[in-house]
Amino acid sequence: MKNVKQSLSSSSHTNGVNKKQKNGHSEDFGRKADVNSKDTDSKSEKLRKEVSSVIFLSLLIDLLAFTMILPLLPSLLDYYRQNDQGGLFPYLQEKVNYFQHLVGAPDSFNTVLFGGLIGSLYSLLQFLASPAIGALSDVYGRRPLLLICMSGEVVAYVVWALSSNFTIFVLARIIGGISNGNVSLCTAIMTDVSSMQTRGKSMALVGIAFSIGFIVGPITGALFSIWARSQTGQFYVVPALLAVILATINVIYLALRFPETLPKSRRAKSLGSGISRSYQLICPSELFGFKAVTSVDSQKLSSLRKLGHIYFLYLFFYSGLEYTLTFLTHIRFNYTSLEQGKMFLFIGIVMACVQGGYVRHIPAGQEKKTALRGLAIIIPSFVIVGLAPNQVFVFIGLAMYAFASAFVVPCLTTIASSYGSHAEKGKVMGIFRSVGALARALGPTIASTAYWSLGSTYSYILGGMFLVVPLVLLRHITV
Repeated sequence: MKNVKQSLSSSSHTNGVNKKQKNGHSEDFGRKADVNSKDTDSKSEKLRKEVSSVIFLSLLIDLLAFTMILPLLPSLLDYYRQNDQGGLFPYLQEKVNYFQHLVGAPDSFNTVLFGGLIGSLYSLLQFLASPAIGALSDVYGRRPLLLICMSGEVVAYVVWALSSNFTIFVLARIIGGISNGNVSLCTAIMTDVSSMQTRGKSMALVGIAFSIGFIVGPITGALFSIWARSQTGQFYVVPALLAVILATINVIYLALRFPETLPKSRRAKSLGSGISRSYQLICPSELFGFKAVTSVDSQKLSSLRKLGHIYFLYLFFYSGLEYTLTFLTHIRFNYTSLEQGKMFLFIGIVMACVQGGYVRHIPAGQEKKTALRGLAIIIPSFVIVGLAPNQVFVFIGLAMYAFASAFVVPCLTTIASSYGSHAEKGKVMGIFRSVGALARALGPTIASTAYWSLGSTYSYILGGMFLVVPLVLLRHITV
């Protein structure tokens, strides 16, 4: 009996020791797991900051080059109207003469119409290219596609510098539109390296790059055009060459500093079913259905589709009014390229202040409310600009426009970026951006036609009122 007790006591002691040892091992394993988790989080955050800074600077350089043409566009079209003898411009003008007399539009309104057509052409090509570029990047990685896009932009700016007639200028815009898939790639890259908690901050950096680009780029283009006009008379050549230099620097910078953010283990295995897959990425009905996205359940897919419809309607009305703004100030208030540059400087400063001071700090999950506020502000802004009897009212409307613009697209883009698996993030963002590009392809043509036939006042009031539609739809969507 004594031996049994001793045996039980020994067994109990041994079990107690074993339990302590097991508990110790379990605690050690837990501590190691916590340390490994913290190390992984630290590395991920370090990668996010490194990639975000590279993409931010690259986007900024790209946008400085891209925005140089904005204050020059009305003057460029006036230049080709006067100097493109026997070329594409007089051919197009001859074709619209009948309708011009029918609606009673003055000759100066023809530049608005042609400007809208050029803007639509650029965005139409962007619409066709962006989803294909996004899908290719999901398979082959972000880095090679980004470098190809940026190299294409170098070529586009070279052709612009050589555009002595309207045909060559249109060719430059065609090359630029096809190559302009880098912005959708940049949003996909930001998504690659961000978590749900940090995605809003990363997307806000994209918005800040846009704001700074709009602050510096247009006024720089305007100043160099004034200097070039005094030297050679061809005011567009020097801004175009400066754009070439910036785009070239950007390609070199990305080649040296940008790491691949989509490892092979997270890439899509193939482009899909070849031609039919490409059809899904280009056909509007397939795009609005996001049918190329397969990693999202039916409920989330329904929300993503509704978000796409809202994004399209917003940019359709917004982009049309935005694109005709330089023509409104050029025709109504005789704005020169320099004054146009100052206008964009004002808009950019307001947007940068709002995005840097507020949008970057929007808590996760609050993007919808913020976008609704922006939509509510932008509606009266266009009405005020359309009715403006003087420049004071124009700048009041522009301040509201810039304030609201800082909210809407970054917030809607952040919401869209939360859908899809890692392997399909590029595809989701490529399709979402293509929906926006389709809106931008149609918006300028419709708005410039309305401006051409109805005048600026009625077209801006109607466009502002139509923006109520995406506001109402966004209120009723679940994200």
